[in-house]
Amino acid sequence: MTVALNTRLTELLGCRYPIIQTAMGWVADPRLVAATGNAGGFGFLAGATIEPQRMEAAIRETQALSDAPFGVNFHMYQANAGDIVELVLKHRVKAVSYSRSPGKAMIGRLKDAGVVCIPTVGALKHAVKAVEMGADAVTIQGGEGGGHTGSVPTALLLAQVVDAVQVPVVAAGGFKDGRGLVAALALGASGIAMGTRFLMSADSPVPPATLARYLAVRDPAAIIVSRAIDGMPQRMIRNELLDQLERSGGLRRLLLALRCALAYRKHSGASLAQLLASALKMGGAGELSAAQTLMAANAPMVIQKAMVEGLPAQGVLPAGQVAASIDSLPGCAELIGQIVQEAEARLVELCRHIS
Repeated sequence: MTVALNTRLTELLGCRYPIIQTAMGWVADPRLVAATGNAGGFGFLAGATIEPQRMEAAIRETQALSDAPFGVNFHMYQANAGDIVELVLKHRVKAVSYSRSPGKAMIGRLKDAGVVCIPTVGALKHAVKAVEMGADAVTIQGGEGGGHTGSVPTALLLAQVVDAVQVPVVAAGGFKDGRGLVAALALGASGIAMGTRFLMSADSPVPPATLARYLAVRDPAAIIVSRAIDGMPQRMIRNELLDQLERSGGLRRLLLALRCALAYRKHSGASLAQLLASALKMGGAGELSAAQTLMAANAPMVIQKAMVEGLPAQGVLPAGQVAASIDSLPGCAELIGQIVQEAEARLVELCRHIS
């Protein structure tokens, strides 16, 4: 008996397997995205923390490393969001992902050009709204997932969204292997998205010292949700910086935010006026409070400390709870091959049980 892992997601994205590598800031670089695509998955470049010139270079590099389709992630409030969209259109990138809708007009322009729009959401109402805005598919991230996350467990959120929308739904939060892929498909998903598992791989650009901190975690309870970094719930591995900030008052956090904002402005190439405009958009839309707006630059810059500079004690370690059960760093080809082999074997075994 043979089974195939063709789903609505693989048809939509043109990839071989329904496995997405998420756009982790400072981690989802051309090498990782290309390795994912070459192995049959679908990767997203991180575009929310990069200036347009470097984004264009990353797109070109990915295309040079792989003929497989891939996507670009961006944030609607980032100062250069419009520039990133233009690059997506110019280079005929297959898909975009985003956490907040860029608006019907921009989504319409992307869709008219054949770009697949896949937002990531953490609540049922956001999934419904995203589809109303024109999303071609939605990725739901349960509370087990790393980075900014919601509170609803993946299995519950997935079932809610599958029942509420007609587009393909991708499950994220807690996945690392073929068993998880089969479980997601059984709940109605068209595929899975993984961040932590790809971060913890041989094709990840994360420095060895930082990867060692991830591998050392064995207790899921050590991967907590905190608001200390930027005022929004974010799941991270407990470390020295996070413990310090959890004990600190608001003044110290705001001072960190000011330093990070200046560093982020220099890195992103955005002017002070552009950063202020982005902050006003976030505050005006009711997304963030004034304090959270000031702290918004914290996350990308303190993540950089760990993911680029290799200083895990001085930075942030975003991670899903699944990190506590990962003890190896395979390359993308080996990882995806293992997931597919295990998923196919599980599906065959299930068919035998019910036949």
